[in-house]
Amino acid sequence: MLSILLPIYNFDIRPLVMDLQAQCRDCGVEYEIVCFDDGSAEGFKIKNREVAQLEKVTYRELPHNLGRSAIRNALGRAARYPWLLLMDCDSKTVSPHFIKNYLDHLQPGSLVYGGRCYAPHPPDDPALYFHWHYGTHREFMTAAQRSRSPWHHFMTNNFVIPRQLLLDILFDETLTQYGHEDTLFGMELKQRQIPIIHIDNPLEHIGLEPVDVFLKKTEQGIENLHLLWRQGKPIETKLLRVFIKCKNWGLTFPLFLFFRLFKNRMAAQLRSGAPSLKVFDLYKLGLLASRRVGR
Repeated sequence: MLSILLPIYNFDIRPLVMDLQAQCRDCGVEYEIVCFDDGSAEGFKIKNREVAQLEKVTYRELPHNLGRSAIRNALGRAARYPWLLLMDCDSKTVSPHFIKNYLDHLQPGSLVYGGRCYAPHPPDDPALYFHWHYGTHREFMTAAQRSRSPWHHFMTNNFVIPRQLLLDILFDETLTQYGHEDTLFGMELKQRQIPIIHIDNPLEHIGLEPVDVFLKKTEQGIENLHLLWRQGKPIETKLLRVFIKCKNWGLTFPLFLFFRLFKNRMAAQLRSGAPSLKVFDLYKLGLLASRRVGR
């Protein structure tokens, strides 16, 4: 028995919901699809209200924006079935056996993560290129690659978890803006030694964002990372490890000055037709140094 949980924010979920509904029927699994809208624009709400008329679909508009962590917790509490499939709304399945692939890998006490992929060809809109480029080269990984560091390569875009396990851990609701709620959740799983089973069952990320929006969200993610680190939360990322080394070598302030001088040039490079992910890594390191110096 499966509860499919969709947090919605400014995206048309109708094609995804109908696809999932058809796949569940084909599998013969008892299911529900629970959709909570977290403060979308009215135009998206008008479209998405149509799914409320579909069989075994619940659609609800929340009175105010809860944020990425709290809405996932709310969906988990609202679910009726013992297994939860949580997905990002700006996704589409790439396999007609997406639901069955998950059902074949369920194990008590374990989380199953299917992964994320991107379109094989870059988008026509140049403003969307950086998001596609970053996702293709950094976020897409095979199950074998992810399994080498199972907790670190977990993301919240596409996973199945026992309902009670989600309710025992929950996402950290102090994180109200974008970024690192999945990192922290993965580290909580690691501390409890909850297995993550990685399989090749990705969702394609179709909600590409313009580079300036992507950079703004990156800044929000760095703010969350800095907050979690200062609070002593169990957080581990490659960026944080590099930053701590720089801090120990007395390089925080030089990094801060470098970032102030070259932030605009780096951002311009990332907006170009040949963006460098190494420049992006340095950009994020500078953002973190700026948070440290300016705290």
